[in-house]
Amino acid sequence: MARLRAPGGCPWDREQSFDTIRKYTLEETYEVFDAIERRDFPHLAEELGDLLLQVLFYAEMAANEAHFTIADVLEHLNRKLIRRHPHVFGEEASRAAGNQANVDAAVEGSAIAVLRNWEEIKAAEALHAADSPLASRLDSVQRAMPALAEAAKLGAKAAKSGFDWPDWRGLLPKLAEETAELEAEAAQAEQSPDDASHREAVEAELGDLLFTVVNLGRHLGVDAEMALRGCNLRFRQRFREMELTSLRPLEELSPAELEALWAEAKRKLASSSEESSHPATTSSVPKP
Repeated sequence: MARLRAPGGCPWDREQSFDTIRKYTLEETYEVFDAIERRDFPHLAEELGDLLLQVLFYAEMAANEAHFTIADVLEHLNRKLIRRHPHVFGEEASRAAGNQANVDAAVEGSAIAVLRNWEEIKAAEALHAADSPLASRLDSVQRAMPALAEAAKLGAKAAKSGFDWPDWRGLLPKLAEETAELEAEAAQAEQSPDDASHREAVEAELGDLLFTVVNLGRHLGVDAEMALRGCNLRFRQRFREMELTSLRPLEELSPAELEALWAEAKRKLASSSEESSHPATTSSVPKP
């Protein structure tokens, strides 16, 4: 990476900045996700290399500007791992690495206790880093993350203060309420298409609905980002099945015909998935 960025290196690499590289970091992250979901381990090894390249790229650009080096990145990571794992490295080493929280290092194999300690140590770090206490406990939830993940973390953080729905059933009336509010604002916007305030209200109500859905997922133990990625994959598969099955271009079909194709694609793919998960029940299995 140093060679690529040096005089006489690669013209494209030398032209890049923190701002121009950001989009590639996000792309590479999602390519890692895709390889994991497909259990494509040879491809995963390649994608992890591409993601690591992003880290090296940022570190080299920072070194060029005398901000920090890759050694600093690794040193920060090592100290953080030691600081937040007193049950592994010992309380003395954790303190030496900067831990200022009083936690019980005797977790006795409990992952829940580990996470509790991790959060307490992390909160102590945030308080120590600031000149004054955080204005809000939600300040520890970074804005620099996908909106679905941010919503889930905000809901979980607020829940620690008791500000939460009692269970997932309590969110269902809220879901209906937010849907009704969105419907009302959308109807207003439809009547006044040139009024920007109505469009902004629709966006706000849609955001409220999405936030409620994300927190419903949190109560059900479902990661909203992963749930949506799974839904996107199913939509791809079903739409592709519609394209393969239809005797005419989809554009020439009526809404009723398209709906019938969609229903058949869902049925066919669901049946295929069930058969693949229970191979012993299929007629293609050879008899002993």
